Amino acid sequence: MMEMNEKKFLTVAPFECAWRKDLKFREAGRGCVAFDAFAHNDVTVVFRENVGSQHYHYKRDNSPHYTVIIGSHRNRRLKIEVDGKTVVDVVGVVLCCSSAFQSYWISVYDGLISIGKGRYPFQNLVFQWLDSNPNCSVQYVGLSSWDKHVGYRNVNVLPLTQNHIFLWKQVDCCEYRGDEECDEEMEDEHAGFDDWGLGNFLESCEWSDVFFIVGEEERPVPAHKVILQACGNFLSSSLDGDVIPLQGVTYPTLHALLQYIYTGQTQISESQLGSLLALSSQFDVVPLVKQCEETIERFKQNKKLFDSGKIVELSYTIFQPHSGTIFPAGLPVNPEKLRKLHLTGEHSDVSIYVEGHGLVAQPHRIILSLWSVPFMKMFTNGMRESHSSKVCLWDVSVEAFNAMLEFMYSAELNVKENMEFGTILLQLLLLADQFGVTPLHQECCKMIIECLSEDSVCTILQVVSSIPSCQLIEEVCKRKFSMHFDYCTTASLDFVLLDKTTFSTIIQHPDLTVTSEERVLNAILTWSMNAKEFCVGELVDELIVNSNPELLFKERFESLNDLLPYVRFPLLSYVMLKKLENSNLCRHIPIMDNLVKEAIGFLDIGLTGPGYDQNVRFQHRRSSFKELQYICDGDSNGVLYFAGTSYGDHQWVNPVLAKKITISASSPTSRYTDPKALASRTYVGTSFAGPRIENGRTTSWWMVDLGNDHQVLSLSFLYISLYVALEVIIKLLKPLVLCC
Repeated sequence: MMEMNEKKFLTVAPFECAWRKDLKFREAGRGCVAFDAFAHNDVTVVFRENVGSQHYHYKRDNSPHYTVIIGSHRNRRLKIEVDGKTVVDVVGVVLCCSSAFQSYWISVYDGLISIGKGRYPFQNLVFQWLDSNPNCSVQYVGLSSWDKHVGYRNVNVLPLTQNHIFLWKQVDCCEYRGDEECDEEMEDEHAGFDDWGLGNFLESCEWSDVFFIVGEEERPVPAHKVILQACGNFLSSSLDGDVIPLQGVTYPTLHALLQYIYTGQTQISESQLGSLLALSSQFDVVPLVKQCEETIERFKQNKKLFDSGKIVELSYTIFQPHSGTIFPAGLPVNPEKLRKLHLTGEHSDVSIYVEGHGLVAQPHRIILSLWSVPFMKMFTNGMRESHSSKVCLWDVSVEAFNAMLEFMYSAELNVKENMEFGTILLQLLLLADQFGVTPLHQECCKMIIECLSEDSVCTILQVVSSIPSCQLIEEVCKRKFSMHFDYCTTASLDFVLLDKTTFSTIIQHPDLTVTSEERVLNAILTWSMNAKEFCVGELVDELIVNSNPELLFKERFESLNDLLPYVRFPLLSYVMLKKLENSNLCRHIPIMDNLVKEAIGFLDIGLTGPGYDQNVRFQHRRSSFKELQYICDGDSNGVLYFAGTSYGDHQWVNPVLAKKITISASSPTSRYTDPKALASRTYVGTSFAGPRIENGRTTSWWMVDLGNDHQVLSLSFLYISLYVALEVIIKLLKPLVLCC
């Protein structure tokens, strides 16, 4: 059984599948689904042309589909199936974990299936497979399981941008065509800062503030106090703070120690292992001490495996719980020591000032440069900051900047969840983008998406819509706004601050959900007026009497002409369209007058007008169907069926029992007659307890009450079957709904 708990965790039972109409690619055959999953094995994702049922299982599906199974064969393999046939079965790729939620993303692009592991979609690509006969029609995503429950959360379906497609085409070129030139191009493109790390500062004089003196030749070897102190205890009070003399220590031994500290790995001959152990013990580099001791012990136990000239490799194997190679992951850095150096400012070589706040931090150039290209260039390209220890920043939030510094020293994002949480998170996102701190930017994106609400979506869109690196957040926000359009346009007027491109995209979004097309029209009028209160058509119509469109809408008048065609006027009631036809809006705005007349003509002609089926303006939005609305002839009990199932989305519930409608009969009910039979899913024969005489004639009738907003329909007939009467009532509902 599929369940959704209070925290919106979706649990899928064995041999079942969760389908939702929002889990759909915007473009058939192209899209990406990102999610967190909790399972012992077999996280199964199905890509299909149409929505399946809860009891759907891909093994029994004869229609075209792709299936990706993460952790198949008891969490040992990755499998991809096409129409039920296995095409990929590899060992040990993208496995799931039973102890915690794991993050994954799977994309499909014209048969190219890409699978990644991690919190950030379109990154950390792990596996790709190209279908030689691609299915370009798959569009719906099903979350399934095998023989154990699987938990899902944070499920998002995202579009593929041109950047993602271009990158994957490059990968495809290299992987499937063996193109060496492509490999060289990608190496050149990603060379530089992608390989940047602490190893670049190994024995570098850049920002060094301490020297080791080794060997008989007294060779000076530069280093950085903050790095040394974060890995051990190098600067005791008995030593000169800027010079550390090492008598009896050779350069290869010191180089091996520093290489281990700066890169997390080193090599040294077996004969010098004892010297390295002694030196690392002297400076309390605990991880290296333990590795040296363990290696020496193995030598003692089995000397035959080694000889005195063998080179020994030592690697720091305790990695931080973060993906990638970001500092300080993979290095023997003590996080607590590093945080303490940040808090105290000890060994700092730069002071950060923020306009209006004075001195806010005293960090270290080398730490800032490890994370940020702008900071690195600021300190090296001859700018004022290259020669001065003072850096001044403007228009920067102190709270956000301190949070960024804390992330640089710990690789962890810690923002207190208080009233200002959302604001600081957005400011931090902008800072991360400004200073190029990519891992922090990604973490902010993930957190913003997880915390996104209808109340915050407009504020976030205003910030991120102009930032190319925030495209993922922008897409999620637009979809959130579209799916909660009524709330987002009435709870506040923040949406009028959105730029035209963003607002236009929302109006055209395929997931736009509204209770009435009138709300779309009113939102466009409100945005175009840049109003301070929500405007309905009647109010705007009154305002335009004493003004003209150019003065009323000002600089957004041209935008109004561009946005009005996105309103599906034929979905408005006939009464409202006739009212609009005689309004001041139509008199002063020609394009609106044309659209209203077009809609009236459409309703007069009916559903069979030429070309209407292909024009989106004449098509129903899925969300614009009203309960009890006439759909078309030939439905299973027409409006009553849709009233009972919410247009097929839910299991059948008789609308009489659900109290959505009331049905009464002309004669008393008996054990042979039940009013709800008229609204049953299939025809049920009925009878009356006795005839009813009206105007001297024997008659019987049913009466259907559609609620306060609808008139009560009654129909009298003489010896007519109830089934025929139902069909007549359905047809009578058509003109009623058009007037609602």
